[in-house]
Amino acid sequence: MDKLTVPQIQQKANDIREDIIRMLEKAGSGHSAGPLGMADMMAALYFNIMNIRPEEPEWSDRDVFFLSNGHTVPVQYATMAEAGYFDKEELLTLRQFGSRLQGHPERERLPGLENTSGPLGSGLSQAAGYAYSLQYIDDIKHRFVYVMLGDGELDEGNIWEAAMFAGKNKLSQLIGFIDRNNIQIDGSTEDVMPLEDLKGKWESFGWHVLEIDGHNIESIIDATSQGRAITNRPTMIIAHTIPGKGVDFMEYDYKWHGTPPNSDQAKLALEKLRTLDGKITHEGAGV
Repeated sequence: MDKLTVPQIQQKANDIREDIIRMLEKAGSGHSAGPLGMADMMAALYFNIMNIRPEEPEWSDRDVFFLSNGHTVPVQYATMAEAGYFDKEELLTLRQFGSRLQGHPERERLPGLENTSGPLGSGLSQAAGYAYSLQYIDDIKHRFVYVMLGDGELDEGNIWEAAMFAGKNKLSQLIGFIDRNNIQIDGSTEDVMPLEDLKGKWESFGWHVLEIDGHNIESIIDATSQGRAITNRPTMIIAHTIPGKGVDFMEYDYKWHGTPPNSDQAKLALEKLRTLDGKITHEGAGV
């Protein structure tokens, strides 16, 4: 797949946010804040970083992506549709009975999904197992495994078992992202279960750790380039993001963690996204 430029990826990320709003409004259920905040990272992964072929999802030389915080899957569906894995019209079947687009990803339903996610905390173990196989069983060095984690998800003990496994085995083909948006369903992460010193925790498990602005496309691309250059340990990228990014009445508000917009809220959200919160007019001229 051809790599897009930074401005092109930024536009893709905004298109993905618009699709997320439409999907959630139609479904009447689902998560808003996390998917909107992750759109820049997902656009960078699918349109620049990962070596993939949407027209050939099972391509043997592909990089793979695991979504651990599976409730944020609307952003993955919207990104995959934008990349050409399936028709965008199917996005409006989110969470419907019989749909391929369930509320958590189901690997066997949709070509291009690499893992099934239900209970939080499992994705890093899945990704680490895949990376171990590439590195030590198949001896394939040119493929990389990417995994996205939520910060609230780090309350799960399974995450830290996988962190130990990956560090011990020096899984250099494993690159993780933490969506560090500081919210979870019950409030602030630092009120529910404090995570800091987060960088120090991962370093103590033997990981190479980077901290970036999760909305800066160049930083996202540069961080993964650094991760691929590290040959003796896995890499964790702590990406600081704004929950609900692009929709001001959702931003930073943990109550939007698991709440979809109603029709009026969706209309307002789409207006803000289309105009970059009033920075451009409908005709495209600056205001």
